[in-house]
Amino acid sequence: MKKITLFALVATLGCTVMFTQSCSKSNNDAPVAPTLYDSLGGTVMVTDPANTSVKIEAGRLLIRNIIDSTIFVIAADSKINGFFKVLLAEVTAGNTSGFAALSKSLTDFVCVGTGAKNFTYGGKSMAAAHDPAQNSRMNGKAANADMDQFEVDLVAGAKKAGVPSTNAALGSVARIVESLRSAVVQK
Repeated sequence: MKKITLFALVATLGCTVMFTQSCSKSNNDAPVAPTLYDSLGGTVMVTDPANTSVKIEAGRLLIRNIIDSTIFVIAADSKINGFFKVLLAEVTAGNTSGFAALSKSLTDFVCVGTGAKNFTYGGKSMAAAHDPAQNSRMNGKAANADMDQFEVDLVAGAKKAGVPSTNAALGSVARIVESLRSAVVQK
């Protein structure tokens, strides 16, 4: 379910980005409206705290922090962490490559979904990502209650990343995540 929720967040953000981009291209002479990605920090380059010799876009850093925090919240949530048995077993054994791949994929997805121009998402569709028959890393299909819990964990992850629940951008992300429910919930 952790993967499901994170993928849902990413897909929701993707829909928001596509909507924002289509609205901002109406007139070449008109100023381009800021994207959701811009409101999350945008393209301003900052030092990456995970690797101080590297610069990262502030928007991507915030999104990555929210994604990573949410993954940790889900890992501790017995209501939905059973969907991520493969990932949890790897991390418990000291192998963080699956975590790093999931973090990057979801971060790319959300960046693109929120309007970032410098990233691409090459992962599975939301439906395929949440279908165990198409994604061997998923352990079961999600029900509506699982999606509800993912949304709770996403808010908790954002809060751990320093984003208050009153942040308008978080509300936009929540609407995007909810729009993915039909692709994520398969049970």
